[in-house]
Amino acid sequence: MKSKAAAFPYLVWMLIFILVPLGLVAYYAVTTPDGTFTIDYISQVGEYTPVLVRSVWLAFLATVICLVIAYPLAFIISRHSGAGQRTMVMLIMLPMWMNFLLRTYAWMTILEKNGLINRFFAHFGLGPFEMINTQGAVVLGMIYNYLPFMILPLYSIMTKIPNSVIEAAQDLGANARKVLTKVLIPMTVPGISTGVIMVFVPSVSTFIISRMLGVGGNLLIGDLIDLQFLGNAYNPNLGAAISLVLMVLILLAMSITNQFGDDEKGDLLK
Repeated sequence: MKSKAAAFPYLVWMLIFILVPLGLVAYYAVTTPDGTFTIDYISQVGEYTPVLVRSVWLAFLATVICLVIAYPLAFIISRHSGAGQRTMVMLIMLPMWMNFLLRTYAWMTILEKNGLINRFFAHFGLGPFEMINTQGAVVLGMIYNYLPFMILPLYSIMTKIPNSVIEAAQDLGANARKVLTKVLIPMTVPGISTGVIMVFVPSVSTFIISRMLGVGGNLLIGDLIDLQFLGNAYNPNLGAAISLVLMVLILLAMSITNQFGDDEKGDLLK
Protein backbone atom coordinates (compact mmCIF):
# COMPACT_ATOMS: atom_id res chain seq x y z
CA MET A 1 0.00 0.00 0.00
CA LYS A 2 2.87 2.37 0.89
CA SER A 3 4.59 1.64 -2.42
CA LYS A 4 1.41 2.58 -4.33
CA ALA A 5 1.17 5.84 -2.42
CA ALA A 6 4.82 6.62 -3.15
CA ALA A 7 4.24 5.97 -6.87
CA PHE A 8 1.23 8.30 -7.05
CA PRO A 9 3.21 11.55 -7.71
CA TYR A 10 5.04 9.82 -10.59
CA LEU A 11 1.74 8.65 -12.08
CA VAL A 12 0.38 12.21 -11.91
CA TRP A 13 3.59 13.52 -13.51
CA MET A 14 3.30 10.96 -16.34
CA LEU A 15 -0.36 11.84 -16.88
CA ILE A 16 0.25 15.60 -17.10
CA PHE A 17 3.55 15.72 -18.98
CA ILE A 18 3.47 12.56 -21.13
CA LEU A 19 0.00 11.15 -21.73
CA VAL A 20 -1.87 14.47 -22.06
CA PRO A 21 0.57 15.95 -24.65
CA LEU A 22 0.56 12.69 -26.62
CA GLY A 23 -3.22 12.66 -26.52
CA LEU A 24 -3.37 16.24 -27.81
CA VAL A 25 -0.98 15.42 -30.66
CA ALA A 26 -3.11 12.41 -31.64
CA TYR A 27 -6.32 14.49 -31.40
CA TYR A 28 -5.06 17.33 -33.61
CA ALA A 29 -3.63 14.83 -36.11
CA VAL A 30 -7.06 13.35 -36.85
CA THR A 31 -9.25 16.46 -36.64
CA THR A 32 -9.80 19.63 -38.63
CA PRO A 33 -9.50 23.10 -37.03
CA ASP A 34 -13.26 22.98 -36.30
CA GLY A 35 -12.96 19.58 -34.58
CA THR A 36 -14.28 17.33 -37.36
CA PHE A 37 -12.69 13.88 -37.67
CA THR A 38 -10.43 13.42 -40.72
CA ILE A 39 -7.42 11.44 -41.86
CA ASP A 40 -6.51 13.93 -44.58
CA TYR A 41 -3.59 15.34 -42.59
CA ILE A 42 -2.13 11.89 -42.00
CA SER A 43 -2.46 11.08 -45.70
CA GLN A 44 -0.62 14.33 -46.54
CA VAL A 45 2.41 13.13 -44.58
CA GLY A 46 3.28 10.91 -47.56
CA GLU A 47 4.09 14.06 -49.55
CA TYR A 48 7.07 14.61 -47.26
CA THR A 49 8.57 11.13 -47.66
CA PRO A 50 11.90 12.50 -49.05
CA VAL A 51 12.30 14.68 -45.95
CA LEU A 52 11.51 11.73 -43.67
CA VAL A 53 13.95 9.45 -45.53
CA ARG A 54 16.67 12.12 -45.35
CA SER A 55 16.09 12.53 -41.61
CA VAL A 56 16.30 8.79 -40.94
CA TRP A 57 19.37 8.39 -43.14
CA LEU A 58 21.35 11.24 -41.55
CA ALA A 59 20.33 10.09 -38.06
CA PHE A 60 21.44 6.55 -38.95
CA LEU A 61 24.83 7.80 -40.19
CA ALA A 62 25.33 9.89 -37.06
CA THR A 63 24.40 6.94 -34.83
CA VAL A 64 26.78 4.52 -36.58
CA ILE A 65 29.68 7.00 -36.49
CA CYS A 66 29.00 7.76 -32.82
CA LEU A 67 29.07 4.03 -32.05
CA VAL A 68 32.36 3.54 -33.93
CA ILE A 69 33.97 6.44 -32.07
CA ALA A 70 32.42 5.79 -28.67
CA TYR A 71 33.07 2.06 -28.35
CA PRO A 72 36.89 2.10 -28.19
CA LEU A 73 36.84 5.39 -26.26
CA ALA A 74 34.47 3.97 -23.63
CA PHE A 75 36.64 0.86 -23.35
CA ILE A 76 39.80 2.92 -22.81
CA ILE A 77 38.08 4.99 -20.11
CA SER A 78 36.69 1.89 -18.39
CA ARG A 79 40.17 0.32 -18.14
CA HIS A 80 41.48 3.29 -16.19
CA SER A 81 40.75 3.86 -12.53
CA GLY A 82 40.79 6.60 -9.95
CA ALA A 83 41.48 10.21 -10.89
CA GLY A 84 42.36 9.36 -14.50
CA GLN A 85 38.98 7.80 -15.15
CA ARG A 86 37.08 10.62 -13.42
CA THR A 87 38.99 13.21 -15.44
CA MET A 88 38.20 11.53 -18.76
CA VAL A 89 34.51 11.21 -17.87
CA MET A 90 34.45 14.89 -16.91
CA LEU A 91 36.04 15.84 -20.26
CA ILE A 92 33.37 13.81 -22.08
CA MET A 93 30.60 15.59 -20.17
CA LEU A 94 32.19 19.05 -20.33
CA PRO A 95 30.53 20.13 -23.63
CA MET A 96 27.13 19.17 -22.18
CA TRP A 97 27.55 21.89 -19.53
CA MET A 98 27.35 24.47 -22.30
CA ASN A 99 24.08 25.49 -23.93
CA PHE A 100 23.13 23.31 -26.93
CA LEU A 101 22.57 26.39 -29.09
CA LEU A 102 25.96 27.88 -28.27
CA ARG A 103 27.73 24.61 -29.12
CA THR A 104 26.07 24.59 -32.53
CA TYR A 105 26.89 28.27 -33.10
CA ALA A 106 30.53 27.40 -32.44
CA TRP A 107 30.50 24.92 -35.31
CA MET A 108 28.99 27.57 -37.60
CA THR A 109 32.02 29.75 -36.85
CA ILE A 110 34.38 26.87 -37.55
CA LEU A 111 32.78 25.64 -40.79
CA GLU A 112 31.70 28.84 -42.57
CA LYS A 113 33.59 30.22 -45.59
CA ASN A 114 35.54 32.64 -43.43
CA GLY A 115 35.72 30.17 -40.56
CA LEU A 116 38.72 28.76 -38.75
CA ILE A 117 39.20 25.74 -41.02
CA ASN A 118 39.06 27.71 -44.28
CA ARG A 119 41.37 30.39 -42.87
CA PHE A 120 43.86 27.67 -41.92
CA PHE A 121 43.81 26.19 -45.44
CA ALA A 122 44.06 29.68 -46.95
CA HIS A 123 47.63 29.91 -45.59
CA PHE A 124 48.50 27.05 -47.97
CA GLY A 125 46.61 28.54 -50.92
CA LEU A 126 43.74 26.08 -50.56
CA GLY A 127 40.00 26.65 -50.41
CA PRO A 128 37.67 28.06 -49.45
CA PHE A 129 35.80 24.78 -49.06
CA GLU A 130 32.02 24.60 -48.88
CA MET A 131 31.54 22.86 -45.53
CA ILE A 132 28.48 24.55 -44.10
CA ASN A 133 25.04 24.10 -45.72
CA THR A 134 25.86 20.44 -46.41
CA GLN A 135 24.56 17.14 -45.10
CA GLY A 136 28.06 16.43 -43.80
CA ALA A 137 27.87 19.52 -41.58
CA VAL A 138 24.49 18.38 -40.22
CA VAL A 139 25.85 14.91 -39.42
CA LEU A 140 28.93 16.47 -37.80
CA GLY A 141 26.68 18.60 -35.60
CA MET A 142 24.67 15.53 -34.58
CA ILE A 143 27.83 13.59 -33.73
CA TYR A 144 29.33 16.41 -31.69
CA ASN A 145 26.16 17.07 -29.69
CA TYR A 146 25.07 13.48 -29.10
CA LEU A 147 28.36 11.55 -28.84
CA PRO A 148 28.37 11.70 -25.00
CA PHE A 149 24.98 9.93 -24.99
CA MET A 150 26.67 6.99 -26.72
CA ILE A 151 29.84 6.99 -24.64
CA LEU A 152 28.27 7.10 -21.18
CA PRO A 153 26.02 3.99 -21.44
CA LEU A 154 28.89 2.01 -22.96
CA TYR A 155 31.32 3.22 -20.31
CA SER A 156 28.81 2.38 -17.57
CA ILE A 157 28.46 -1.25 -18.65
CA MET A 158 32.14 -1.74 -19.58
CA THR A 159 33.24 -0.80 -16.06
CA LYS A 160 31.35 -3.89 -14.87
CA ILE A 161 33.46 -6.20 -17.06
CA PRO A 162 36.51 -7.26 -15.00
CA ASN A 163 39.91 -7.51 -16.65
CA SER A 164 40.02 -11.16 -15.59
CA VAL A 165 37.30 -12.01 -18.13
CA ILE A 166 39.36 -10.55 -20.99
CA GLU A 167 42.55 -12.16 -19.68
CA ALA A 168 40.81 -15.54 -19.44
CA ALA A 169 39.72 -15.30 -23.07
CA GLN A 170 43.27 -14.42 -24.11
CA ASP A 171 44.67 -17.34 -22.09
CA LEU A 172 42.32 -19.63 -24.00
CA GLY A 173 43.84 -18.47 -27.28
CA ALA A 174 41.45 -15.70 -28.32
CA ASN A 175 43.07 -12.95 -30.37
CA ALA A 176 42.00 -9.30 -30.19
CA ARG A 177 39.29 -9.76 -32.83
CA LYS A 178 37.74 -12.74 -31.04
CA VAL A 179 37.89 -10.99 -27.68
CA LEU A 180 35.96 -8.12 -29.25
CA THR A 181 33.37 -10.19 -31.13
CA LYS A 182 32.92 -13.09 -28.71
CA VAL A 183 33.37 -11.41 -25.32
CA LEU A 184 33.09 -7.63 -25.32
CA ILE A 185 30.30 -7.00 -27.83
CA PRO A 186 27.90 -9.67 -26.43
CA MET A 187 28.48 -8.39 -22.89
CA THR A 188 27.92 -4.75 -23.87
CA VAL A 189 24.74 -5.21 -25.95
CA PRO A 190 22.56 -3.42 -23.34
CA GLY A 191 24.89 -0.41 -23.46
CA ILE A 192 24.93 -0.45 -27.25
CA SER A 193 21.11 -0.59 -27.40
CA THR A 194 20.75 2.28 -24.93
CA GLY A 195 23.35 4.39 -26.72
CA VAL A 196 21.79 3.80 -30.14
CA ILE A 197 18.38 4.88 -28.87
CA MET A 198 19.76 7.93 -27.05
CA VAL A 199 21.57 9.12 -30.20
CA PHE A 200 19.13 8.09 -32.94
CA VAL A 201 15.95 9.50 -31.36
CA PRO A 202 17.17 13.11 -30.89
CA SER A 203 19.06 13.00 -34.20
CA VAL A 204 16.05 12.00 -36.27
CA SER A 205 13.87 14.70 -34.71
CA THR A 206 16.40 17.56 -34.46
CA PHE A 207 15.75 20.89 -36.12
CA ILE A 208 18.24 23.33 -34.58
CA ILE A 209 21.29 21.52 -36.00
CA SER A 210 19.89 21.24 -39.52
CA ARG A 211 18.66 24.83 -39.47
CA MET A 212 22.01 26.28 -38.34
CA LEU A 213 24.50 23.97 -40.07
CA GLY A 214 22.30 23.00 -43.02
CA VAL A 215 21.20 26.65 -43.38
CA GLY A 216 17.78 25.71 -44.73
CA GLY A 217 19.16 23.63 -47.59
CA ASN A 218 18.87 20.33 -45.74
CA LEU A 219 15.32 20.27 -44.36
CA LEU A 220 14.70 17.52 -41.81
CA ILE A 221 11.48 16.24 -40.28
CA GLY A 222 12.03 18.33 -37.14
CA ASP A 223 12.27 21.49 -39.27
CA LEU A 224 9.08 20.53 -41.06
CA ILE A 225 7.18 20.12 -37.79
CA ASP A 226 8.58 23.40 -36.50
CA LEU A 227 7.42 25.22 -39.64
CA GLN A 228 3.86 23.89 -39.22
CA PHE A 229 3.61 25.25 -35.68
CA LEU A 230 5.76 28.41 -35.77
CA GLY A 231 6.50 29.18 -39.43
CA ASN A 232 4.64 30.94 -42.21
CA ALA A 233 3.06 27.63 -43.24
CA TYR A 234 1.16 27.58 -39.91
CA ASN A 235 -0.85 24.35 -39.90
CA PRO A 236 -0.81 22.73 -36.43
CA ASN A 237 -3.04 19.85 -37.51
CA LEU A 238 -0.59 18.82 -40.23
CA GLY A 239 2.29 19.35 -37.79
CA ALA A 240 0.56 17.06 -35.29
CA ALA A 241 0.04 14.41 -38.00
CA ILE A 242 3.74 14.51 -38.95
CA SER A 243 4.67 14.33 -35.24
CA LEU A 244 2.41 11.30 -34.80
CA VAL A 245 4.01 9.46 -37.73
CA LEU A 246 7.47 10.36 -36.40
CA MET A 247 6.56 9.00 -32.95
CA VAL A 248 5.39 5.73 -34.49
CA LEU A 249 8.66 5.39 -36.42
CA ILE A 250 10.72 6.15 -33.30
CA LEU A 251 8.78 3.58 -31.25
CA LEU A 252 9.30 1.05 -34.05
CA ALA A 253 13.06 1.74 -34.10
CA MET A 254 13.23 1.42 -30.31
CA SER A 255 11.31 -1.85 -30.44
CA ILE A 256 13.68 -3.29 -33.05
CA THR A 257 16.73 -2.18 -31.06
CA ASN A 258 15.39 -3.65 -27.83
CA GLN A 259 14.45 -6.89 -29.58
CA PHE A 260 17.96 -7.17 -30.99
CA GLY A 261 19.38 -6.61 -27.52
CA ASP A 262 17.10 -9.26 -26.00
CA ASP A 263 18.09 -11.79 -28.68
CA GLU A 264 21.79 -11.17 -28.08
CA LYS A 265 21.40 -11.54 -24.32
CA GLY A 266 19.44 -14.73 -24.84
CA ASP A 267 22.17 -16.18 -27.06
CA LEU A 268 24.77 -15.25 -24.48
CA LEU A 269 22.93 -17.13 -21.72
CA LYS A 270 22.61 -20.33 -23.75
